[in-house]
Amino acid sequence: MDLPSALQRLSAYRARSTRASQDIFDKGLVVLNSKSASKLGDDSWEFLEQLALAAIDVGRIDIADQCLQQLIDKFPGSPRVDCLEGIRIEATESPEMALKFYEELLDADPVNAAFWKRKISVLRRMGKIERAVEALVEYLDTFYTDVEAWAELADIYSSCNQYTSAMQSLSHVLLLSPQNPFYVLLFAETAYTSGDVPLALKMFLNTIDMADTDEDSLPPTGMLIRAWYGVKLCTRRLLKDTRLSSKSASHTPVPGSLSLIDSLAKERLDAAYQDAQDGPCAKLVPSWLVQV
Repeated sequence: MDLPSALQRLSAYRARSTRASQDIFDKGLVVLNSKSASKLGDDSWEFLEQLALAAIDVGRIDIADQCLQQLIDKFPGSPRVDCLEGIRIEATESPEMALKFYEELLDADPVNAAFWKRKISVLRRMGKIERAVEALVEYLDTFYTDVEAWAELADIYSSCNQYTSAMQSLSHVLLLSPQNPFYVLLFAETAYTSGDVPLALKMFLNTIDMADTDEDSLPPTGMLIRAWYGVKLCTRRLLKDTRLSSKSASHTPVPGSLSLIDSLAKERLDAAYQDAQDGPCAKLVPSWLVQV
C-alpha cells in the first residue's frame, strides 16, 4: 500500500478508535520507514501512540520501543506516555513489576483514571480479585460517573457468583446510562442467573422495547435475539413452576398474559432462524423451541 493510502487508513482507525492491530502495524510501519511521521504535525504523536499499541499487540516490542522513546523525548513526564510505558511493561515483564509501576504512578498522581484502570486490570489478571474490587470501589468513590467501571465491578462480582452485588453495581450503570439497551440486557441476564426470574423477564422485555424497531416484519437480530431467548427461558420456567413468582427477591409481579408472551417469544425466535438453511442453528433452534 502506498503512503497516502496508509495514512488515510490509519487516520480512519484513530477516528473510530478501532484497534485492528495487525493492519495498523503493517500500515504504520510503512509510514515509520518512510520517515514521514514528522510531517504529520500534531497528528504525528497520535500516530506514534497508535503504532506503539499495535506493535505491542503483535509482539514487535522493538518497534514499540522506537515509538515510545520518541514520545518520551517529546513529552517527558506525560501521564499519557507513562500509561503507554506501563502497557509495554505489562507485555514484557512480570505482573508484579507492572503493578509496582502503576502504584508508583498513583502515588505521584492519585486521581489519574488511566493509572487506576491499568492497575485494576493487572490485579484481575493476577487473580487478586479482592484487591481488584477494593481498588475499583476506591476508584468509583472519585469517578462515580464511569459507567464502564461499574460494569467491570458487576462482571467481577458475577465471576464470583455474587449476583446480588453484581445487580447493585448494574443498578448504578442503569442510573448513569438509562438509554443503553445493552446494559438493560446485561441486568436481565444477571437477574436470571441469580434466580429472580420475574425481574429478569421484566428487564428482557424492557430491552426489547428499547432496542426493537417499528419494523415488526423484520426478524430480530443481534441483541434482540438474546433478549427474546431470555424471554422464552423466563416464560418457560414461570409457566412450569408458578412458585417462582413468589420467590422474587425484588417482589416483581409476573405479567398476567404469560402464555401470550411465551408464544410471541417462540414466534420471534422462529422468525430469526427461518432463513438459516445451513449450520447447527438451522435444526437445533426449532427443536429446542418445540421442547420448551
